[in-house]
Amino acid sequence: MKLIRTPAFLVTSSITMILLLYFGLVANRAFVLLATEDLFAKILGVVMLVFPVIGVWWMVHEWRIGTTVQRMVDALEGEGRLPLHDGEMLPSGRLTEDAADAVFEVARRGVEDRPNDWRAWFHVAYAYEAVRERPQARKALRHAADLFRRDRTARRGTVASLDD
Repeated sequence: MKLIRTPAFLVTSSITMILLLYFGLVANRAFVLLATEDLFAKILGVVMLVFPVIGVWWMVHEWRIGTTVQRMVDALEGEGRLPLHDGEMLPSGRLTEDAADAVFEVARRGVEDRPNDWRAWFHVAYAYEAVRERPQARKALRHAADLFRRDRTARRGTVASLDD
């Protein structure tokens, strides 16, 4: 996996460490409040413990998605099927609106033809990004990641049953 070699991975790791430090400090302050005799301080301590728990859950969830997406990129790159959007470009490097719409239409049809294929959903996620629909792109990419994990689990089950 090429993930560890990328500058984005190093930045993300650094931010994660800073957040974990912050969560640790908040949790420490929460335990100090829990140790006091004041009922209001104890309640505040309990509430303060909830935030680090939610934060850690969120970080684990995002890291899981990020590593899954990187595995999908590696698989698509190995197959020579990474989404490449060719078409008329703006000076900023983004596709023009017409070119982005054309890319999206092709990707949308791919999902209609193969609704359970993580590759099709990966491509539609990048097509959503091209048409500047970032929330839909994230949703499609998360769906692609779920399908990818299911596909890998099913393949492992098939390999295990063949070994029996």
